[in-house]
This record gives sequence, C-alpha cells and structure tokens, in this order.
Amino acid sequence: MFNEQVQVEFWLAGPIPNIPEALQSAIHELLQSERALTKYTMDFPKELLWAKVAGRASVGFHMNHMTGVLDRMMTYAKSESLTDQQFQFLKQEGTFNLETEAEDLSEQFSLKVAEALAYFKTIRVRKLTEIRTVGRRKLPSTVIDLLFHAAEHSQRHIGRLLVTVCFLKSKIS
Repeated sequence: MFNEQVQVEFWLAGPIPNIPEALQSAIHELLQSERALTKYTMDFPKELLWAKVAGRASVGFHMNHMTGVLDRMMTYAKSESLTDQQFQFLKQEGTFNLETEAEDLSEQFSLKVAEALAYFKTIRVRKLTEIRTVGRRKLPSTVIDLLFHAAEHSQRHIGRLLVTVCFLKSKIS
C-alpha cells in the first residue's frame, strides 16, 4: 500500500529554485545527505559518538568531516584560502569529546548545507568551469568539480556512517 508519509528523494522531487541546472544534482545530494544524517543519528547515544568499529572512523568523525569538507570545498570554489579557523576545525574533526551530542553535529552540517544552498544560488553558469586550486599544493580543479566533490563526498560518508551507526546500535539493543 502506498504510504503518503514517505519522503521522495530530492533527485526525484524536481529542481531546486534558483539553482543552476548544472548544479541540481550536487544540491540534491547535499540535501539528501542532510536528511539522512538527521535520520540516522537521531537519538544516537553520545557515549558511542566517538567509538570506532574495526579501527575505522567514528560516527562523530564522519559528521564533522562532512561539514569540514563542504566548508573547505566552497572556500576553494570561491577562490579563497582556508582560514586559521578552518585549519583548526580540520585538526579537530576526529577529536573525542564526550560533551558533544549527535544533534549538535547534525545541526552543524545542516547549517553548512544551508550556506551551500545560498551560495549555489549566486553562481553563474559561466563560472562553473573556471579553474580553482586546492590546498597548499595548489592542485588544479574547477568550481563545478569542487562542488560536486563536496556533494559526492558527503554521500560516501553517509554510507560509512550508516554502517557504523547500525553496528553500534545493534551492540546496545
């Protein structure tokens, strides 16, 4: 039976207004990542947030890293250099912190996705193929590649996070 409460994935819900057509897939992925992150980490115990499974990254790391990567890729897309605050965030992405709640990290990512949505609305199509550089080594990229990388990267970490969340929750059930 059809359930009207089921949310359609963003890529099936039509274009996001005022976003260039070439960036629709990227914003859909980011919005889908935001929805998934909220769903998978709702009521996630903070004492498990930094637990590693089989030596792999913790749920907290994935959540911080998704936020940090999106922030850094947007900075590079704007042809800006990373700030001291961004470098500090990068260093702290996997830092164990028992005071941190999953909801706080989820909200942090949601705020960055909202920032990305606003930024995407300002981008002109002709700018998408402009060359940008990444990191201290000034590796070549383009605006569109940076933004798609951020979107794809968030989806990759959602997958890893989901496996870790399910495993950890199964151990406490």
